[in-house]
Amino acid sequence: MKLLFCALCFLSLALPSRAQVFTFTREQMIEYTAHNPYPRFEDGRPKVPDALLEKCKDLSAEEVWAVLPGEKFRNQYEGNWMIVHPERRLVGRAVTAQFMPYRPDVGDVSEAKAHAKGLGQNANQRVIDTLQPGDVLVVDLFGKIENGTMVGDNLATAIYGATRTGLVVDGAIRDLDGIHPIDMSVYIRGVHPTPIGNVMLTGFNVPIRIGNATVVPGDVVFGDREGIYFIPPNLVKKVLDKADETHIHDEWTKMKLQTGKYKSSEIYPSPSDPALKKEYEDYLKKKLAEIK
Repeated sequence: MKLLFCALCFLSLALPSRAQVFTFTREQMIEYTAHNPYPRFEDGRPKVPDALLEKCKDLSAEEVWAVLPGEKFRNQYEGNWMIVHPERRLVGRAVTAQFMPYRPDVGDVSEAKAHAKGLGQNANQRVIDTLQPGDVLVVDLFGKIENGTMVGDNLATAIYGATRTGLVVDGAIRDLDGIHPIDMSVYIRGVHPTPIGNVMLTGFNVPIRIGNATVVPGDVVFGDREGIYFIPPNLVKKVLDKADETHIHDEWTKMKLQTGKYKSSEIYPSPSDPALKKEYEDYLKKKLAEIK
């Protein structure tokens, strides 16, 4: 609670000073992501290496699930999305933004501070203008559809131009016909023709809620046809290593089942015959050595 109060008081410094109500200092970002084993951006946000992000594109939601609950991260998945380009994986480093229903005694102060600093008039654009290659903008718009439209086709183009990834909005977008031709993954709750309105930006690069998931800046965002996982940086390598074993296991299992010689219970989830078990273990060892 003490840290929350300090962060809420933090207005005149970084983003650097984008003038929203709530943001982490570099020190707070490091404190709340202390297990991050990778380099950091200037603001302290974890920077999972590009090579690992590239490997994450071969994951599935089930392979992420195989690790996170066992590490006590049980609230990192959210489903039930409307997905633009579901055939495309979404992978990148989370940049978070939080909006709330507009309240003038809060919203007017933060907007006045933004204008005094010469920042853009529109809060959503101030967030978008911070994005870098490999970022994924994750936005809490509390499920709002009408006037909950984070972007239209122009700002979606700006996001893709800056990041080459995509967008997650617990809210809506507009101009779907203009956004669909862009080769970006977009996860939303709905579409509406109205512009964003009657909301205020209350947080930037702080922990936010997306449905049943808690998202921290620098999490690896992984999205497929099923939904989205937000992976803590310190668990990315463990997820990938476990996925390598799963890929090999599934490859061997399907190879055996396709021969038609075995009942499923003899092979899956693990071979019951000692000779087959030894064959699988040798296969796994060989394939893992090839990967390494």
